This record gives sequence, structure tokens and C-alpha cells, in this order.
Amino acid sequence: MNLISKQQYMETLKASYLKQNKRGKGVILDEYCRNTGEDRKYAIKKFRSTIIITTKAERKKRKEHYDGPVKAALATMWRIFDCPCGQRLETSLREETNRLRQLGELKCSDETADKLKRITSSTIDK
Repeated sequence: MNLISKQQYMETLKASYLKQNKRGKGVILDEYCRNTGEDRKYAIKKFRSTIIITTKAERKKRKEHYDGPVKAALATMWRIFDCPCGQRLETSLREETNRLRQLGELKCSDETADKLKRITSSTIDK
């Protein structure tokens, strides 16, 4: 049996394999291993590969804490301070955000300014 025919055979059995209970899966595995000559553990991994992929696709993403206005204000501050690294920019953000808003250099809401003051250096670097 060549590789393409093994894959086709696997696809035909996979749907029924996923629906079966433990005993039914054993019967299907015995048949598959007998016909293809593959190792049983390897066949189990091949049958279960679709289960693992579908669960990863269903993961929920984290809610984005720093939205568009925060990123835009952060980019503006980064340019104002002459492109420093995240660690240096973090201290500047905490100390200078209110002053730059008063001078009119930075136009953002109070909520955005609070988020800028709380942002960490590792988040800035990302």
C-alpha cells in the first residue's frame, strides 16, 4: 500500500473512528494496522491529530487591554522622547504624561492617559 492510498484509507476511517467508543476504536485500529502494516501507537496519533487541531482553533483570545488610542498615544510619546527603549520610556510616561497633555503635545482622554501611566516596559517593547 503506497502513501496516498494509506492517507485515503485513513480519511475514510477517521470519521467513524472519532464517533466510536473505546471498544469500537480498538476494532477500527486493529483493522487499519492489519491492512497498512503501521504501528498501533503511530496510527492512534494519526487518528487523533484532527482532535488536537480543532481544540486549538477554538481557544478564546485574551481581551486587548491597550486599544488603538493607547497605541497611538504611545507611538507619539515614543517619537517625542526620541525613540527610547521600553524601560526608559516607561519612566518617562509615568512622569511626563500629564505635563505633555497640559502643553498640548499629547491629545488623549483621561482613560488613555491612565493606561499610559500603568503600561509596563515589556508591553511597550511588544
